[in-house]
Amino acid sequence: MNAAEDRIFTIPNLLSMLRLLGVPVFLWLVLGPHADGWAILLLALAGFSDWLDGKIARAWGQTSRLGRLIDPLADRLYILATLVGLVLRDAIPLWLALVVPLRDVFLLWVPPVLRRNGYGPALPVHFLGKAATAALMYAFPLLFLASHQGWYAEISTIFGWAFAIWGTGLYWWAGVLYVVQVRQLTKG
Repeated sequence: MNAAEDRIFTIPNLLSMLRLLGVPVFLWLVLGPHADGWAILLLALAGFSDWLDGKIARAWGQTSRLGRLIDPLADRLYILATLVGLVLRDAIPLWLALVVPLRDVFLLWVPPVLRRNGYGPALPVHFLGKAATAALMYAFPLLFLASHQGWYAEISTIFGWAFAIWGTGLYWWAGVLYVVQVRQLTKG
């Protein structure tokens, strides 16, 4: 591992840390003052910064071990926080809030198996996982908007559920692909 991989202070890592700090703020906005406009804006900014930190990391050679850990952590915490907020606000059914994180629970065995076989704590994120996260990050603000009254609620419902179903399916399919990767790596 080279020194560049051990860097902590990079622009992508700063963006991921800001995303992590935004998780409790988002939950407070949704559950406290019901400042839905600000919550949706924060969620949209989190989704944009997720895309931006990866783009910058690759373009400017600022990838790091820390970034490979905190970026997906921030994604999962935003997904979990959003699901909790949407369920508590009755914007989505409980089954959706259970099905999505259940995939991550299903994959809890992966890091110990990888470490035991001499690999890092996590596999590199592949395109399907990124697409699933992106679809869910589109779904959540739309489903949140769908729970309101207004001209935008019906169209938000249609597109929100389309992204939610597609994103959940891709999220689980990416999990299956991770299992296949782990099996291939540890078969020898």
